[in-house]
Amino acid sequence: MKNLLTLLLLFLSVLVKAEVRLAAIFTNGMVLQQQKVVPIWGWAKPLSVVKIRTSWDNKAYQLKADKEGKWRQDVQTAKAGGPYTIGISADTNITLTDVWLGEVWLCAGQSNMEMPLKGYPAQPIIGSTEAILDSEDQQLRLYTVPRNPQLKPAADSKPSLWKAASPQTVANFSATAYFFGKRLRQQLHVPVGLIVSSYGGSNVEAWMDAAWLADQQDIKIPQQEEGLKDKNRVPTMLYNGMIHPLIGFGIKGTIWYQGESNYERPDAYELLFPRMVEKYRTLWNAQEMPFYFTQIAPFNYASLPPFHVGSKYNSAYLRDAQRKSLQHIPHSGMAVTLDLGEENCIHPARKKEGGERLALLALGSNYGFDAVAYRSPSFDSLSIDGSTAVLRFQDAPLGLTSFGKPITTVEIAGADKVFYPATAHIQGKVVVASSPRVLNPVAVRYAFKDFVVGDLFGVNGLPVSSFRTDDW
Repeated sequence: MKNLLTLLLLFLSVLVKAEVRLAAIFTNGMVLQQQKVVPIWGWAKPLSVVKIRTSWDNKAYQLKADKEGKWRQDVQTAKAGGPYTIGISADTNITLTDVWLGEVWLCAGQSNMEMPLKGYPAQPIIGSTEAILDSEDQQLRLYTVPRNPQLKPAADSKPSLWKAASPQTVANFSATAYFFGKRLRQQLHVPVGLIVSSYGGSNVEAWMDAAWLADQQDIKIPQQEEGLKDKNRVPTMLYNGMIHPLIGFGIKGTIWYQGESNYERPDAYELLFPRMVEKYRTLWNAQEMPFYFTQIAPFNYASLPPFHVGSKYNSAYLRDAQRKSLQHIPHSGMAVTLDLGEENCIHPARKKEGGERLALLALGSNYGFDAVAYRSPSFDSLSIDGSTAVLRFQDAPLGLTSFGKPITTVEIAGADKVFYPATAHIQGKVVVASSPRVLNPVAVRYAFKDFVVGDLFGVNGLPVSSFRTDDW
């Protein structure tokens, strides 16, 4: 009884002295989305009064923590600038310093988003040394959410820090996100904040809430941690630990690089991926929030366990699921990497091109840089003229090009569903294809292989995605 009383007194003592604290993502050096109402949240003594003051407008806010000590306050940010301070007080005081207002992007996905600028062992990133040396930028701020798979939605993420870009900080930061952010900084001349929440080898189900998967009978939601392996592939666990704690943090939009771990199940991905985007937008109460994603690059997936070959194990089906997702995800765009893949490495070395193609989508769609053609041309329609297939494309204002090389990756099929190599030619914004072995064509596929190097581009230099006109 005496021990129990001692423990109770100790608990009450800690409760009385409870310090006000912030969610992990709020640290010195952070960037908040400019000209937006954004929340700040944390914990304090239950029912205590919490006061907040923002230095950019010297505005004071006051609220009361709930019965569990949680509190959350919306604040209005100003035009891009800084550095500023934010004061938070309850029983104790916190002052956040070196706070900037600018453009904030969430950068999520699996290993190709996680891959650091310095590269992986035996897997380089082209130009990484020069990029690291030239990285000093006090107004490009980086935040990495630590890996944290959880069985249930977590109240907070693991501790991390906002850091200014420098050779010491960018080497271990996402290369894709860094090149994306650097291009934004160069064009916008405002502070940019990048929040990376990624985990190598993860599938899309791991980044989704349990309620979003309830109608998927083949997806099992974990009920206990005992016996779980490869938690980065377990449905809901990365959402719970690495997205849920961030919900509502003021962001402009999201960039996403994931899909390699779903290549065996392209039909499911075609359903789950757009659903995930829709639900993220709902969580952030921003139905028009920009969402740009990288199409997975060609790679010899048959070289990986369980060494599947043929049928829909061809990763072109997953690329096609991503391509078709554009029709179901408004305010989105896809960075095509059909010219960047490597047959024997799943992590393309040309991350600069990938990151900058994502930045181009954001710049053109959201920041007024629409004088340039910022999207890859995409397949629009097929018509048949005798024995010739006519392919039309959209987002190709100046037409198509193969840069003087023959187009060798087009295939054509008749009603028997057997594809044969086709002779293909560009006629402005149209590609015409035919084969002497297919007199009555009904379907065309372009670059529809596990590993392939694309040979069709827009005049803007951006590659056309692989595609198929059939649903076989």
